[in-house]
Amino acid sequence: MDKTYDPKAIETRWYDYWESAGYFRPQHMDDSAEPFCIMLPPPNVTGTLHMGHAFNNTIMDSLTRYHRMRGYNTLWQPGTDHAGIATQMVVERQLQGENKSRHDLGREKFIERVWEWKQESGNTITTQLRRLGSSLDWSRERFTLNEDLSAAVQKVFIDLYNEGLIYRGKRLVNWDPVLHTAISDLEVLSEEEQGQLWHMKYPLADGSGHVIVATTRPETLLGDAAVAVHPDDERYQSIIGQSIRLPLTDRTIPVIADNYVDPEFGSGCVKITPAHDFNDYEVWNRHSHEAAIQALDNGGLINIFTIDAAMNDSVPEQYRGLDRFEARKRIVADLETAGLLEKTEAHKLMVPRGDRSNAVVEPYLTNQWYVKVAPLAEPAIQAVEDGRIRFVPENWSKTYFEWMRNIQDWCISRQLWWGHRIPAWYDAEENIYVGESEQAVRAQYKLGDDISLRRDEDVLDTWFSSALWPMSTLGWPQDTPEFRTFYPTSVLVTGFDIIFFWVARMIMMGLKFTGEVPFREVYIHGLVRDSEGQKMSKSKGNVLDPIDLIDGIDIDTLVKKRTSGLMQLQQADKIEKQTRKHFPDGINAYGTDSLRFTFASLAGPGRDIKFDIGRIEGYRNYCNKLWNASRYVMMSIEDQDTGLDESSPVELGLAEHWIIARLQQTEREVAQQLEHYRFDLAAQAIYEFTWDEYCDWYLELSKVTLTGDSSAAAQRGTRRTLVRVLEALLRLAHPIIPYITEELWQRVAPYAGIKDGETIMLQPYPQADESRIDATVLAAVEWVKAFILGVRRIRAEFNIAPGKPLPVRFTGGNAQEQSWLDEYRPYLTSLAKIESLEPWNESDEAATALAGDMTIAIPLAGLIDPQAELARLQKELDKYRNDRQRISAKLENSSFVDKAPAAVVDKERQRCNEIEAAIVKLEQQYERIESLN
Repeated sequence: MDKTYDPKAIETRWYDYWESAGYFRPQHMDDSAEPFCIMLPPPNVTGTLHMGHAFNNTIMDSLTRYHRMRGYNTLWQPGTDHAGIATQMVVERQLQGENKSRHDLGREKFIERVWEWKQESGNTITTQLRRLGSSLDWSRERFTLNEDLSAAVQKVFIDLYNEGLIYRGKRLVNWDPVLHTAISDLEVLSEEEQGQLWHMKYPLADGSGHVIVATTRPETLLGDAAVAVHPDDERYQSIIGQSIRLPLTDRTIPVIADNYVDPEFGSGCVKITPAHDFNDYEVWNRHSHEAAIQALDNGGLINIFTIDAAMNDSVPEQYRGLDRFEARKRIVADLETAGLLEKTEAHKLMVPRGDRSNAVVEPYLTNQWYVKVAPLAEPAIQAVEDGRIRFVPENWSKTYFEWMRNIQDWCISRQLWWGHRIPAWYDAEENIYVGESEQAVRAQYKLGDDISLRRDEDVLDTWFSSALWPMSTLGWPQDTPEFRTFYPTSVLVTGFDIIFFWVARMIMMGLKFTGEVPFREVYIHGLVRDSEGQKMSKSKGNVLDPIDLIDGIDIDTLVKKRTSGLMQLQQADKIEKQTRKHFPDGINAYGTDSLRFTFASLAGPGRDIKFDIGRIEGYRNYCNKLWNASRYVMMSIEDQDTGLDESSPVELGLAEHWIIARLQQTEREVAQQLEHYRFDLAAQAIYEFTWDEYCDWYLELSKVTLTGDSSAAAQRGTRRTLVRVLEALLRLAHPIIPYITEELWQRVAPYAGIKDGETIMLQPYPQADESRIDATVLAAVEWVKAFILGVRRIRAEFNIAPGKPLPVRFTGGNAQEQSWLDEYRPYLTSLAKIESLEPWNESDEAATALAGDMTIAIPLAGLIDPQAELARLQKELDKYRNDRQRISAKLENSSFVDKAPAAVVDKERQRCNEIEAAIVKLEQQYERIESLN
């Protein structure tokens, strides 16, 4: 074995071996094993691996590898989403570089161009998922625009339409004026920005006065349909039902009463623009039956924007064609000239922007296709209520219920070219015909060739096709062996932010079209944030790239990567300074296993995962520890008898019985935690057993037997235990850290008696044997450890060299401890470096410690130089007292406490408490040494 652990030397090699050997495929398609299936949430084909993907995939791969080793017929289904908007944008940008647009190519040629891009550049994220060790069955990789998946999408659309559950209608949507399409709520990012609030006078039509309304979007007044007041607001009782003369137009609009209005906010009067505000649209729906509303043009629904968010022909002539923000300036100026602008004030507001275009999104009235969701939601609610689907943690079911019980119809159309084109055709009178093809439509509706048909230009929302993912990827609507075997799937692993957009819709579609839930459990994990809990974003300069953490990256490349694409020089300079401050030498190469172990250790219940790069350093050290321990074991057993020959006697000592018992307890603990999705506790159990018990204790205890005068049978027993416990530990840790465990297992397995194992992946997962857990053995070793640690603690306190043999005395202790002292004396004298071990005459001055009821004493006379030790302690005390004074002064400074981040203040307080505890301990040592003089 190499002296040092180098993940680069093993990771790609092992992944290529696993994949080429077909180990990721289901192993038991003969129905001999219970199925276990996970669906990969399909990443965008345009995507690259980010921390959320890496975290999510670590969890899924750990579950998959765990169940595969437990003998389940395991399938982790991979695939990617065609990502309508994102992919179309990528290719359109390429065309812009050629001074072309998609319209220059035409729809058919443009789609061909997108497919070309997909074949050449659309597999980046799947390559990166391989780097992460994800054991997906790549032979079954799917793409949402594959022919068979597209057929499933078309069938669902047609069936729902024929049942009256899909319809076309004019309603309000989030409109991106750059992309010229409706977008989902998930694609709208709202952040607080500085804006203005304009207070405007709306004159009463009878000339008796005016009311004041305030708005952050004065250009929308041209689309106002009403002014609303609260029905109980005494100030406005007399004008309810009256008419308002809408400024800058020749229209009048009514005053209506609605509980939506907050009388305490502003003037208590609210402008209602139903075609350009979601809340106003709901108010309008409640009042649309009223005569005053019905009398308005278009019933009050006036769309004032073009698809570019410029003013259209519905507005007065002087504003037509103006961009909305230019129109805003012109309208504000005209209001001021007319004496209708009361005042303008600064105002912070949430501004919705498209996540792809960064354009301000407009609520926009347009014809779209919708799914009538309520009938689908009822059985989906029932499935969670009756336990057919279980959310983990359970509290997420409340979020699910809240949304499902207040569900709105789902807009499924997008004004794009890339995607599943809606299978609908129109005649000259705009009658709608839905079917698989124009030929099928003509046959179904008995339309002659003399009737001209045009196909709907829109495509389906990508969430529509991904709602079918658990079914369509397994071959539905065909009755395939995979569908029969793996549907319903076992568990869905996803983030809480797409419970509504994806999880709920899969449940609705699965129940509707198969009569079965799509999965039994939904494990909801948190979002990965930075070490201070901030969302990772390029503008903040706190994004970590998983591949950079795996491979490492130098500081100059990291700076270039973080600042590229930032338009503002000041922002780029700030991010460069932050990056050079936090990563002066760049980011070290930690390897995949270290990253995965870090994610597993953070995967506890809760919403946010704070990722501190210091933690991955710790798990890199763990991998080094495991590597070095394995090297020691290999050196101890190579060319030696490990007790595989049953004819040779094997004797197990206390240390062997103890580590075997602790292994059983750890195996039981890890299995229980993985079954309950407590990856953090499973990782903790593996870490503590490896580091604290196998490496720090058992390896040291084994040396006593292997290097002492123990019998050949005892040495065979120790060597066999060394290798067998290590082999089981590697299998135990494999689901979380697959690469290093495979590399080590291949070397260790033959010495543990495993002759036919091609890969650790297909070995049985360790199962605890309760009969091998001996409480007496566990108690004895805990006492031995306490004795050794007591001696070591005295060494540390009095600065005695670790290798110096010590005279150790003892007194007291119960009969059991007296027996242990005699029986396990070789462990004590070897590991505690004891020169002599005799009863203590308590009149002798000594430093003491406890091991159970027994007192351990070390005479200090002759061991230390009291004056030199006092000088050393005084120097340490002076340093700590200076630190305490400095930190206390900072914490007493109200400016620091009030202005510094809470996490920084808390860290300083914690440090102050630690210093105080250290000072107390040093002062006690000082007094004890002083008493020796």
